[in-house]
Amino acid sequence: MVLPEGRAEVIIRYWLTGLLICVIGLTIVQQFDKRNAHYTDQVAVLMYHHLHEEDTSSSTIKPELFRQQLAYLQSKGHHFITLDQFKRFLGGAEVPDNAVLVTFDDGYESFYTLGVPILKELQIPAVNFIITETLDHPQEDTPPKMSREQITAMTTGSDLIDAECHTHAFHGKREDGKAYLVQEAGETDQQYIDRMLADTRTCKANVEQADPHQVDTMAYPFGISDKNTAIAVQAAGIRYGFTIRPLMATRGVDPYRIPRINAGAPQVSPEGLEAIIAQKVVAVRKTSR
Repeated sequence: MVLPEGRAEVIIRYWLTGLLICVIGLTIVQQFDKRNAHYTDQVAVLMYHHLHEEDTSSSTIKPELFRQQLAYLQSKGHHFITLDQFKRFLGGAEVPDNAVLVTFDDGYESFYTLGVPILKELQIPAVNFIITETLDHPQEDTPPKMSREQITAMTTGSDLIDAECHTHAFHGKREDGKAYLVQEAGETDQQYIDRMLADTRTCKANVEQADPHQVDTMAYPFGISDKNTAIAVQAAGIRYGFTIRPLMATRGVDPYRIPRINAGAPQVSPEGLEAIIAQKVVAVRKTSR
């Protein structure tokens, strides 16, 4: 069937107009989605410690609150990433808008018994920074710590859970109130570096024994580091160090001074956590790579 010349032109014109409208509409939708992203090209690194039903200490939250926080962020369009994704981001790779990394300190048993089931239920990855000095007597500590067997169990057969270093024997403070991680009075720079190097190597070896992989990440106890800390831990094979500075992590951050937002306090509601993250968002200038 051959259409009259005039009618064919009309049909083509309508078809082209419809196609143009679809393209414009798709572009508007994409731009709208971008404008409505909470943040882009940065990561909210969340910090937790202990989960417990009754304990009301400042670094402990109830398991249900922990679950509600994560589920709420998911419902609001936040995307949870792995530690490996975060490392690649620092190296120049993209991350989803509204990216979140979940971290835990100290290696408490409550992470294994209460936290991991929630993380697996919601399919959210996390990393736990382990104090390895207690691995030989985990139940003697208060609160109890994870055993080597529990660390192996939670990291085996799944890419969700990672184990890294929180020092071997330096999670504490001296009589003068200064953290063990800080250089002592009268201690030379080289003595401090040697002391940190030995402790970090011990921590790495213990974590790698429980979770066979290359350990290259550490969270500093109390978020404290000294002028020579990065030199020492880098010599031991650490490539990333986490603090407790409450900021967003951008691509240009010092890899040995990565900030984290405290989400593990009992007063942090799901809505409150999202508001805290929103307050920390920074303007990031996109660069071509």
